[in-house]
Amino acid sequence: QEQLVESGGGSVQAGGSLRLSCAASGRPFSNYAMGWFRQAPGKEREVVAAISWNGGSTYYVDSVKDRFTISRDNRKNTVYLQMNSLKPEDTAVYYCARGRGPVVWATMEQVGYGGQGTQVTVSS
Repeated sequence: QEQLVESGGGSVQAGGSLRLSCAASGRPFSNYAMGWFRQAPGKEREVVAAISWNGGSTYYVDSVKDRFTISRDNRKNTVYLQMNSLKPEDTAVYYCARGRGPVVWATMEQVGYGGQGTQVTVSS
């Protein structure tokens, strides 16, 4: 059974940092691009970042470029999202996601499976 288990969310003040982790199981991890999407109250889901199967390609939504970094460790079946210089508008539930194939993706239509989510709250 496929599982994506997120950890690392929490509450921080603006300017702070958090590191999200996602442990994957149930599918060959290195066969798939992985990523993160988020959903804030009253807003649509938004792909935040994605990384190709071997880490060679990445995607970031414009609002997080130069602040967030996605990475993966295929030996540990884990994907990470390092979030720096957090802003109140980054407040959302963050979900780990598997793509439909090995290539990096940028839209919700390309998400194959998602986790349960972890709350990130940034106060001003």
